[in-house]
Amino acid sequence: EELEPTVCRLSRELYERAGIGPEDVDVAQIHDAFAPAEVIRMEAMGLAPEGEGARFTVEGRTGIGGSIPINTDGGLISRGHPMGATGLAQIIEILRQLRREAGQRQVQGTPRVGVCHNSGVGGVNMHAFTK
Repeated sequence: EELEPTVCRLSRELYERAGIGPEDVDVAQIHDAFAPAEVIRMEAMGLAPEGEGARFTVEGRTGIGGSIPINTDGGLISRGHPMGATGLAQIIEILRQLRREAGQRQVQGTPRVGVCHNSGVGGVNMHAFTK
């Protein structure tokens, strides 16, 4: 919470409003314009215990076949970061995952809940999608 207090607060609010918890999330898109951002924010969102995000990633838990797939399209560092379009690209990826239309990037099982996190200068937004 120390590194991302706004993300922590917003995550709790998002989960409460959507009637879900972080344990219900099947797939996530996290704003990762910088290498450590995904790890820091997955912890802030409750998708990994505090201090465990890097281990989750190294162990493959955040990969397509993992327990909490994150940035299944490769994230911003891989896909690119077109200002203004980044959030829309994240939403499209989550919807493709929930509709099982993601091709080789498709997560295992039947994803029912996806979340998106995006941030920029002075703002953070998050969305939850359920099937």
